[in-house]
Amino acid sequence: MKISTKGRYALRMLIDLAFNQGDGYVSLKDIAERQGISKKYLEQIVPLLNKSGILRTNRGYQGGYRLARTAEKYTVGEILELTEGSLAPIACLDTEENICPRRGECITLSMWEGLHKVIKDYLFGITLQDIIDKSVTLEGGDYCI
Repeated sequence: MKISTKGRYALRMLIDLAFNQGDGYVSLKDIAERQGISKKYLEQIVPLLNKSGILRTNRGYQGGYRLARTAEKYTVGEILELTEGSLAPIACLDTEENICPRRGECITLSMWEGLHKVIKDYLFGITLQDIIDKSVTLEGGDYCI
């Protein structure tokens, strides 16, 4: 499994929002500058996050974005599934029910299911707040994504 730029940048954007949410709504320009990401690229990610209810938007002067929930309510798994689609390591595990015609005789299926479980347990066990807390501990008050 390889996480795309869209998934990584969405995660960085949301962590930045969580870290700077005390400032009210945060502009994409500010996020782009702090994160070294093109504002145009962030503009492509925002509709996906906005449509899913992850972001709140405020237009006009003092406008920008903020998280709809607190940072501890967002998991990395939720964000990556939203941006990447399935986190399954193989196609037959992309859906809730495995419809692969070989599932009955596939001797590697249990291994792939185990890997999928480990990936989901890990990514859904980490919140944005966990990342922020760890970053502050490592950096002594500053953060770097």
